Amino acid sequence: MRLPLVLILPVLFIGLLVDWYIARAVGQRCTHARRFWRTFARITAYIGCITLLALICTPKRSGGDEALRFIMWVLFAYFSVYLPKYLFCIFDLLAKIPQLFRRKRIKALSISGVALACILFFAMWWGALINRYDIDVNRVEISDSRLPAAFDGLTIAQISDLHTGTYGTDTAFVDKLVATINGLKPDVVVFTGDIVNRHSAELEPFTGTLSRLKAPMGVYSILGNHDYGDYYNWPSDAAKAENMELMYRLQAGMGWRLLRNETAWLRRGNDSIALIGVENVGDPPFHVYGSLPASYTGNLADATYKILLSHNPAHWVQEIKTNPANNIALTLSGHTHAMQMSAFGLSPAAFRYPTWGGMYADSDSLRRLYVNIGAGEVGIPARIGATPEITLFTLRK
Repeated sequence: MRLPLVLILPVLFIGLLVDWYIARAVGQRCTHARRFWRTFARITAYIGCITLLALICTPKRSGGDEALRFIMWVLFAYFSVYLPKYLFCIFDLLAKIPQLFRRKRIKALSISGVALACILFFAMWWGALINRYDIDVNRVEISDSRLPAAFDGLTIAQISDLHTGTYGTDTAFVDKLVATINGLKPDVVVFTGDIVNRHSAELEPFTGTLSRLKAPMGVYSILGNHDYGDYYNWPSDAAKAENMELMYRLQAGMGWRLLRNETAWLRRGNDSIALIGVENVGDPPFHVYGSLPASYTGNLADATYKILLSHNPAHWVQEIKTNPANNIALTLSGHTHAMQMSAFGLSPAAFRYPTWGGMYADSDSLRRLYVNIGAGEVGIPARIGATPEITLFTLRK
């Protein structure tokens, strides 16, 4: 699959339009070295145009992992240049509004556009080179009278969305993540899906590192939408099935218990709680592989304290939040990444998911959802804000 023309061509057209506008503005306003700046603007426009045209012709699903990582970086570099350009043009056009009434351009707005464009450029590269490795530990305490007394004080560390293929064979960040989790000494560790980008072999360089993740009551995981090989062109159904078998073997070899529509029981003394893991359930266009009823052998409405691992938070919204038949005290999800962009508690992910990061609850606070914004990246190799997250839960009765 190649980048669709219907998406790339408008981006290409807008980029050329912006470059023309900037070259014209430079020609009109730069009294010194005018020819240099106009030539510079044109050269960057040519480079941007050639870059997008080359990416149109590059295969994505059938291409190798190194090629995919190269494409990610090239696209990121392109938008790190052009998003600031778009921002400048918006401010500069606003500055020109008084000219419609035969008044002078508001130079302060144009200068602000230049300053904000520079800030955006450096913020994007800060997110790519620094912030994507800056792990944030969020400590969350959950009080619930339904929790069995023996589990008062239980700690659970959650990570999600590692997307190991983005790192190639470089295990440095994952090693840091594992060391940080082990340093927290949680009773249980859970991983809520998307451990690879396209195929299971991406996980192989990281199995030794991830096998060092330890917790007294175990390490549990589920699959996310990227873990089923749906974003790769397989030569046959048998090859895709073997890809899944490899995923199961690798996680088992790491000492993780992969929950595939099943329940693990956590026990302390005479008390127990149910840890339910479903395969991927979400909203379109993501495939549905999971079944909540099939994942729990008892009655989902019973009084057992239940924690659900479900990759996509849309599952909680659709099936759990308003359904009294599903008595699930806590759901842990990932998937959104906060779109790898956030500032001051806001993220563009809110336009796609009403539950994109942090804690949510139904009207009676009987069913809670926590969305971990993930540790890895996909699409762009950066986190602008939205730092890699480890969540450490402490359960209180």
